[in-house]
Amino acid sequence: MSQSLVRALGLLSQLAEGPATLDELASTADVHKTTVMRLLHSLESEHFLVRNGAGEFQLGRKFFELSSRSLEQRDIRQVARPHLAKLNDATGHTVHLARLEGAEVVYIDKFESHHPVRMYSRIGLTAALHSAAVSKVILADMPRSRQEHIAAGLDYVKMTENTLTTPEALLAELAQVHEQGWAHDKSEHESFVHCIAAPIRDASGLVVAAASCSVPVVLLSYEELLKLLPALTTATQAISRDLGWVPSERNTQ
Repeated sequence: MSQSLVRALGLLSQLAEGPATLDELASTADVHKTTVMRLLHSLESEHFLVRNGAGEFQLGRKFFELSSRSLEQRDIRQVARPHLAKLNDATGHTVHLARLEGAEVVYIDKFESHHPVRMYSRIGLTAALHSAAVSKVILADMPRSRQEHIAAGLDYVKMTENTLTTPEALLAELAQVHEQGWAHDKSEHESFVHCIAAPIRDASGLVVAAASCSVPVVLLSYEELLKLLPALTTATQAISRDLGWVPSERNTQ
Protein backbone atom coordinates (compact mmCIF):
# COMPACT_ATOMS: atom_id res chain seq x y z
CA MET A 1 0.00 0.00 0.00
CA SER A 2 1.40 3.41 -0.95
CA GLN A 3 2.47 5.83 1.78
CA SER A 4 0.10 8.50 0.47
CA LEU A 5 -2.86 6.13 0.75
CA VAL A 6 -1.83 5.08 4.26
CA ARG A 7 -1.57 8.72 5.34
CA ALA A 8 -4.91 9.61 3.76
CA LEU A 9 -6.61 6.73 5.59
CA GLY A 10 -4.94 7.88 8.78
CA LEU A 11 -6.40 11.37 8.33
CA LEU A 12 -9.87 9.91 7.79
CA SER A 13 -9.50 7.85 10.96
CA GLN A 14 -8.48 10.96 12.91
CA LEU A 15 -11.42 12.95 11.59
CA ALA A 16 -13.80 10.12 12.50
CA GLU A 17 -13.15 11.26 16.09
CA GLY A 18 -14.33 14.79 15.26
CA PRO A 19 -13.53 17.90 13.18
CA ALA A 20 -9.98 19.25 13.23
CA THR A 21 -7.94 22.06 11.67
CA LEU A 22 -5.00 21.66 9.33
CA ASP A 23 -2.62 22.64 12.13
CA GLU A 24 -4.12 20.07 14.49
CA LEU A 25 -3.84 17.31 11.92
CA ALA A 26 -0.32 18.30 10.91
CA SER A 27 0.86 18.35 14.53
CA THR A 28 0.41 14.57 14.78
CA ALA A 29 1.66 13.69 11.30
CA ASP A 30 5.10 12.32 10.45
CA VAL A 31 5.32 14.45 7.30
CA HIS A 32 5.51 18.16 6.49
CA LYS A 33 2.40 20.30 6.84
CA THR A 34 2.28 20.89 3.08
CA THR A 35 1.98 17.14 2.48
CA VAL A 36 -0.92 16.94 4.92
CA MET A 37 -2.55 19.92 3.22
CA ARG A 38 -2.20 18.27 -0.20
CA LEU A 39 -3.81 15.07 1.06
CA LEU A 40 -6.64 16.98 2.69
CA HIS A 41 -7.33 18.93 -0.49
CA SER A 42 -7.39 15.69 -2.52
CA LEU A 43 -9.87 14.11 -0.11
CA GLU A 44 -11.92 17.31 -0.12
CA SER A 45 -12.08 17.45 -3.93
CA GLU A 46 -13.51 13.90 -3.96
CA HIS A 47 -16.03 14.85 -1.24
CA PHE A 48 -14.55 12.53 1.38
CA LEU A 49 -13.95 15.65 3.47
CA VAL A 50 -15.68 18.99 3.82
CA ARG A 51 -14.87 22.14 5.79
CA ASN A 52 -17.36 23.40 8.35
CA GLY A 53 -18.17 27.00 9.26
CA ALA A 54 -15.18 27.18 11.59
CA GLY A 55 -12.81 26.12 8.80
CA GLU A 56 -12.24 22.68 10.31
CA PHE A 57 -12.09 19.53 8.21
CA GLN A 58 -14.72 16.85 8.84
CA LEU A 59 -15.95 13.73 7.10
CA GLY A 60 -17.90 14.46 3.91
CA ARG A 61 -20.87 12.98 2.07
CA LYS A 62 -18.84 10.53 -0.04
CA PHE A 63 -17.53 8.84 3.07
CA PHE A 64 -21.04 8.34 4.45
CA GLU A 65 -22.37 7.27 1.07
CA LEU A 66 -19.81 4.46 0.82
CA SER A 67 -20.35 3.52 4.46
CA SER A 68 -24.11 3.29 3.89
CA ARG A 69 -23.70 1.17 0.77
CA SER A 70 -21.33 -1.15 2.58
CA LEU A 71 -23.81 -1.71 5.40
CA GLU A 72 -26.68 -2.25 2.95
CA GLN A 73 -24.71 -5.03 1.30
CA ARG A 74 -24.37 -6.93 4.57
CA ASP A 75 -27.14 -9.50 4.76
CA ILE A 76 -28.48 -9.51 8.30
CA ARG A 77 -28.89 -13.29 8.31
CA GLN A 78 -25.25 -13.76 7.35
CA VAL A 79 -24.06 -11.23 9.94
CA ALA A 80 -26.21 -12.72 12.70
CA ARG A 81 -25.57 -16.40 12.03
CA PRO A 82 -22.24 -16.91 13.86
CA HIS A 83 -23.47 -15.03 16.93
CA LEU A 84 -26.77 -16.94 17.07
CA ALA A 85 -25.00 -20.26 16.51
CA LYS A 86 -22.79 -19.44 19.50
CA LEU A 87 -25.89 -18.57 21.56
CA ASN A 88 -27.54 -21.84 20.53
CA ASP A 89 -24.43 -23.81 21.51
CA ALA A 90 -24.18 -22.02 24.87
CA THR A 91 -27.83 -22.40 25.88
CA GLY A 92 -28.87 -25.56 24.05
CA HIS A 93 -32.26 -24.00 23.28
CA THR A 94 -34.05 -22.93 20.10
CA VAL A 95 -32.89 -19.61 18.71
CA HIS A 96 -34.86 -17.59 16.16
CA LEU A 97 -34.03 -14.59 13.99
CA ALA A 98 -36.97 -12.53 12.70
CA ARG A 99 -37.50 -9.27 10.86
CA LEU A 100 -40.33 -7.11 9.56
CA GLU A 101 -41.25 -7.84 5.93
CA GLY A 102 -44.08 -5.62 4.77
CA ALA A 103 -46.80 -5.86 7.39
CA GLU A 104 -45.57 -9.18 8.84
CA VAL A 105 -42.79 -10.35 11.12
CA VAL A 106 -41.12 -13.32 9.46
CA TYR A 107 -38.71 -15.93 10.84
CA ILE A 108 -35.61 -15.74 8.63
CA ASP A 109 -33.31 -18.14 10.50
CA LYS A 110 -33.55 -20.81 13.17
CA PHE A 111 -31.21 -22.92 15.27
CA GLU A 112 -32.83 -26.05 16.65
CA SER A 113 -32.86 -27.02 20.31
CA HIS A 114 -30.35 -29.60 21.47
CA HIS A 115 -33.20 -31.24 23.40
CA PRO A 116 -35.71 -33.78 22.01
CA VAL A 117 -38.63 -31.31 22.28
CA ARG A 118 -38.70 -29.13 19.14
CA MET A 119 -40.55 -25.92 18.20
CA TYR A 120 -43.29 -25.81 15.55
CA SER A 121 -41.68 -22.78 13.89
CA ARG A 122 -39.67 -22.84 10.70
CA ILE A 123 -37.93 -20.34 8.43
CA GLY A 124 -40.45 -18.42 6.34
CA LEU A 125 -43.34 -18.65 8.80
CA THR A 126 -44.80 -15.46 10.24
CA ALA A 127 -44.79 -14.58 13.93
CA ALA A 128 -48.06 -13.45 15.52
CA LEU A 129 -47.88 -9.70 16.11
CA HIS A 130 -49.82 -9.80 19.38
CA SER A 131 -48.17 -12.81 21.02
CA ALA A 132 -44.64 -13.50 19.69
CA ALA A 133 -41.76 -11.95 21.61
CA VAL A 134 -39.85 -11.13 18.41
CA SER A 135 -42.87 -9.23 17.11
CA LYS A 136 -43.22 -7.22 20.31
CA VAL A 137 -39.55 -6.20 20.15
CA ILE A 138 -39.91 -4.96 16.57
CA LEU A 139 -43.24 -3.19 17.17
CA ALA A 140 -41.93 -1.52 20.35
CA ASP A 141 -39.39 0.48 18.34
CA MET A 142 -42.03 1.98 16.05
CA PRO A 143 -43.58 5.43 16.56
CA ARG A 144 -46.62 5.34 18.83
CA SER A 145 -48.97 6.34 16.01
CA ARG A 146 -47.87 3.35 13.94
CA GLN A 147 -48.20 1.02 16.93
CA GLU A 148 -51.75 2.24 17.48
CA HIS A 149 -52.62 1.74 13.82
CA ILE A 150 -51.25 -1.83 13.83
CA ALA A 151 -52.79 -2.70 17.20
CA ALA A 152 -56.21 -1.50 16.06
CA GLY A 153 -56.15 -3.74 13.00
CA LEU A 154 -55.13 -7.06 14.59
CA ASP A 155 -57.46 -10.03 14.94
CA TYR A 156 -56.31 -11.02 18.47
CA VAL A 157 -56.80 -14.75 18.08
CA LYS A 158 -56.72 -16.18 21.60
CA MET A 159 -54.28 -19.07 21.43
CA THR A 160 -53.75 -19.64 25.16
CA GLU A 161 -55.05 -18.29 28.45
CA ASN A 162 -52.17 -15.78 28.45
CA THR A 163 -52.69 -14.34 24.94
CA LEU A 164 -53.19 -10.58 24.78
CA THR A 165 -56.67 -9.91 23.44
CA THR A 166 -57.06 -6.12 23.15
CA PRO A 167 -55.21 -3.21 21.52
CA GLU A 168 -54.90 -1.57 24.94
CA ALA A 169 -53.15 -4.61 26.42
CA LEU A 170 -50.75 -4.86 23.49
CA LEU A 171 -49.90 -1.15 23.53
CA ALA A 172 -49.25 -1.25 27.27
CA GLU A 173 -46.89 -4.18 26.83
CA LEU A 174 -45.09 -2.48 23.92
CA ALA A 175 -44.43 0.52 26.15
CA GLN A 176 -42.91 -1.80 28.74
CA VAL A 177 -40.80 -3.57 26.11
CA HIS A 178 -39.50 -0.23 24.83
CA GLU A 179 -38.52 0.77 28.36
CA GLN A 180 -36.85 -2.50 29.43
CA GLY A 181 -35.25 -3.34 26.08
CA TRP A 182 -36.55 -6.90 25.68
CA ALA A 183 -39.82 -8.82 25.36
CA HIS A 184 -41.35 -12.09 26.45
CA ASP A 185 -43.93 -14.51 25.19
CA LYS A 186 -45.13 -15.98 28.47
CA SER A 187 -46.85 -19.03 26.98
CA GLU A 188 -49.00 -16.69 24.90
CA HIS A 189 -48.73 -18.46 21.55
CA GLU A 190 -48.42 -22.04 22.79
CA SER A 191 -49.21 -23.02 26.35
CA PHE A 192 -46.19 -25.32 26.58
CA VAL A 193 -43.57 -22.85 25.26
CA HIS A 194 -42.28 -19.54 26.53
CA CYS A 195 -39.77 -17.19 24.95
CA ILE A 196 -37.64 -14.06 25.39
CA ALA A 197 -36.48 -11.76 22.59
CA ALA A 198 -34.10 -8.81 22.21
CA PRO A 199 -33.61 -6.20 19.48
CA ILE A 200 -31.01 -6.02 16.73
CA ARG A 201 -30.19 -2.49 15.56
CA ASP A 202 -28.48 -1.05 12.50
CA ALA A 203 -26.12 1.92 12.22
CA SER A 204 -29.04 4.35 12.56
CA GLY A 205 -30.03 2.81 15.90
CA LEU A 206 -33.35 1.54 14.56
CA VAL A 207 -34.49 -2.01 15.36
CA VAL A 208 -34.20 -4.00 12.12
CA ALA A 209 -34.65 -7.50 13.51
CA ALA A 210 -35.06 -9.50 16.70
CA ALA A 211 -33.55 -12.68 18.06
CA SER A 212 -35.13 -14.98 20.61
CA CYS A 213 -34.65 -18.03 22.80
CA SER A 214 -37.69 -20.34 22.92
CA VAL A 215 -37.92 -23.05 25.56
CA PRO A 216 -40.58 -25.63 26.54
CA VAL A 217 -41.90 -24.87 30.02
CA VAL A 218 -41.09 -28.44 31.07
CA LEU A 219 -37.40 -27.68 30.61
CA LEU A 220 -37.18 -24.25 32.23
CA SER A 221 -39.43 -22.24 34.50
CA TYR A 222 -40.05 -18.60 33.58
CA GLU A 223 -37.53 -17.50 36.22
CA GLU A 224 -34.94 -19.86 34.74
CA LEU A 225 -35.76 -18.63 31.23
CA LEU A 226 -34.94 -15.06 32.28
CA LYS A 227 -31.45 -16.23 33.25
CA LEU A 228 -30.79 -16.65 29.49
CA LEU A 229 -31.40 -12.93 28.92
CA PRO A 230 -27.76 -11.79 29.43
CA ALA A 231 -26.52 -14.32 26.85
CA LEU A 232 -29.27 -13.29 24.43
CA THR A 233 -28.59 -9.56 24.73
CA THR A 234 -24.84 -10.15 24.42
CA ALA A 235 -25.53 -11.88 21.09
CA THR A 236 -27.97 -9.25 19.78
CA GLN A 237 -25.68 -6.38 20.72
CA ALA A 238 -22.74 -8.09 19.00
CA ILE A 239 -24.85 -8.46 15.83
CA SER A 240 -25.92 -4.83 16.11
CA ARG A 241 -22.31 -3.67 16.39
CA ASP A 242 -21.43 -5.69 13.28
CA LEU A 243 -24.24 -3.82 11.50
CA GLY A 244 -22.70 -0.47 12.46
CA TRP A 245 -24.63 0.29 15.66
CA VAL A 246 -22.77 2.34 18.26
CA PRO A 247 -24.10 1.58 21.76
CA SER A 248 -25.10 4.27 24.20
CA GLU A 249 -25.46 4.03 27.97
CA ARG A 250 -29.27 3.83 27.64
CA ASN A 251 -29.45 0.89 25.24
CA THR A 252 -26.74 -1.31 26.75
CA GLN A 253 -28.40 -1.63 30.11
